[in-house]
Amino acid sequence: MKLRSFAVLLLLAGTAACGQLGAQQGLQAGQTVNAALDQADMKADQGGLVDVYELRGQAGESYTLRLASEVFDAYLYVRGPGSLAQDSDDDGQSLNSRLTFTFPETGVAQVYVTSFNRNAQGSYQLTVEQAGAEPPQIAAGTAPPVTAQQMAGELAQGDAQLRSGEFVDAYPFQAVAGQQIELILTSAQFDTYVAITGPNNFREFNDDDTANNTRNSRLVATIPADGAYTIHVTSYAPGEAGAYQLAINPSQGGAGVLAGGAETFTPGQTMNGELAQGDTQLQSGEFVDNFQFQGQAGQRVVIDMRSTAFDPYLILLAPSGAQEDNDDASPTDRNARIETTLSESGQFRIGATSYQPGERGAYVVTLQQGAAPQVSASNSARRVYAVMVGISDYPGQGNDLPLTAEDARKLRDALARQGALAAESVTLIDAQATRASVQQAFQRVAAAAGPNDLFLFFYSGHGNQVRGRVDATEPDGKDETIELVDGAMTDNELAQMFAGVRAQTALLIIDACFSGGFGRDVVSRPGVMGLFSSEEDLTSSVADKFEAGGFLSHFIQTGLSGNADENRDRVITAGELSAFVRREFAREAQNISAETQEGQRNYQFPVVERGAVQVDAPVLALPG
Repeated sequence: MKLRSFAVLLLLAGTAACGQLGAQQGLQAGQTVNAALDQADMKADQGGLVDVYELRGQAGESYTLRLASEVFDAYLYVRGPGSLAQDSDDDGQSLNSRLTFTFPETGVAQVYVTSFNRNAQGSYQLTVEQAGAEPPQIAAGTAPPVTAQQMAGELAQGDAQLRSGEFVDAYPFQAVAGQQIELILTSAQFDTYVAITGPNNFREFNDDDTANNTRNSRLVATIPADGAYTIHVTSYAPGEAGAYQLAINPSQGGAGVLAGGAETFTPGQTMNGELAQGDTQLQSGEFVDNFQFQGQAGQRVVIDMRSTAFDPYLILLAPSGAQEDNDDASPTDRNARIETTLSESGQFRIGATSYQPGERGAYVVTLQQGAAPQVSASNSARRVYAVMVGISDYPGQGNDLPLTAEDARKLRDALARQGALAAESVTLIDAQATRASVQQAFQRVAAAAGPNDLFLFFYSGHGNQVRGRVDATEPDGKDETIELVDGAMTDNELAQMFAGVRAQTALLIIDACFSGGFGRDVVSRPGVMGLFSSEEDLTSSVADKFEAGGFLSHFIQTGLSGNADENRDRVITAGELSAFVRREFAREAQNISAETQEGQRNYQFPVVERGAVQVDAPVLALPG
């Protein structure tokens, strides 16, 4: 299924982009502001009118903002020091908004008053209340890591609350890159949930201590960058309360690749190393050596790791904590390669490790950095041959989805505006999208695409997981499906259809629950690249924020409209499109709730699989 709700955990909300700000009125605790949104106000990047206020606070101080209006659907968000970024829409009972937040460090926060619906205007009332100081700060050193501490607290009425209703206590602290801390949260009165957030949208979280099969939580986190961080203590279900104990310990073994020091790479350098006893180990038992380098957004990076002693495995960790892995450089090569376009600037970490725990031996790692080469529009894909499917109106009661059919129309129109859409392309909406019609359209359009063209299959609608056979491509024994109006189409069926594509590059885009599972079956074929809205065992949400059926659909449409052209050479490459999707998810769709079929909760993340498609492979030539 595809979730209808636009659920954002407030304590982990992402950063919304705003335009240039004019003079900002100061706010104080106990103040009530009566004002209005009108056409004279500035506009946010999403197009809505917005008023901006400043609120000065001390580290640990909590404030509650209430926004009420009788004429528009109120929306609040706040951005400030120490990566403070929280959003709120409805207060749960009306179209008004309520937002409680804590200053992670002393400074000035910007409070944004806007509407959920673009261009709505009218009068509103904004009230500011100081909610009292949060629990004391955790003492954090520089190196060695955080010292062991035991802290007792209680979730209770009057605490700050997440939008979804859970009480939350926040513990701010300062830390430096490379520190590791272990958090153990226990309670006999509620099901615990612990999270840590910090600079550059860093976030780690844990619900249950699955190793010990308890409702307590254990989280091992590696600090990616110097700065202010916050530990959030909350519960799994809304309204749970009671006493808890929080243990903060130096980690005795890494969960990630940033444990300890890291050698610094310079462009073009080759590093010789050895995995051996005494090295830092991942939690799963692999030895790991760490390297670091400075990168710039838009820069092309190629990292190779070779060894004859073991099966190499590479991990690339961005400043924000986003992670990219690679096992084998190709189906016939055990060596590892990460080839990507960086989506952010800052200090990156490389983890050189092995595929299996305990493997040891010598290896070589090389790093190449540079600007992505200019790609001539004449050498890019000549035409886009597309099959675009969007289903909002499903048979029966209660199965319909908002705006997913519109996703297909918007993509069709965006490609047509670029002058790239071949006349043979097909758009199938709602009742048109039967199994037979999709298969026929696929075969007909794919046959028309030549070796220098781009073939695109796009789908926005319901997705599902069904019982299948356990094999190399489905180790979980589940097949993923897209749900057409008269039945399901499995990942195996779609893979067979892609086998007949002759185009230079084939692009598979699926915005549906569990869509990440299509990657192993389809992207394994040469020349196929996949972009998926969520991991294979997690749901995807409707993007009401952008008036779109899905976040991936919106970012693909805006990216192919020209926003993904990072170096402005009028050609969008595979690397640029991948980086744009990852960056937009991190910036605009942070911590959207998702869950498995079994009800386990997590967050929605995109899956990008380039397969053998090179990072510089042209996807779309933009009009000059």
